Amino acid sequence: MILQDRGVLVVPDVLANAGGVTASYFEWVQDHQRYSWDDLETQERLRRHLRAAFGRVTDAADRLACDWRLAALSVAIERVSEAARVRGIYP
Repeated sequence: MILQDRGVLVVPDVLANAGGVTASYFEWVQDHQRYSWDDLETQERLRRHLRAAFGRVTDAADRLACDWRLAALSVAIERVSEAARVRGIYP
């Protein structure tokens, strides 16, 4: 709250940690496919995923007129809700 009051943009923890989590997921995918991506392909995939995630958060912050942390939480809730709906968990 203090940083926000001073106009400092704070990157939400879920975005700050997303690179490591996504890279671990990529390793899991490659292991299951029994195929390795080269470094450039891995970096490009990671870059695309992180930019998309950042874009979803900043778009939500603009749409909801809130800080990035609340926007990140909102995006996460929307994505889990949509996944549950698609899987028929609830109508």
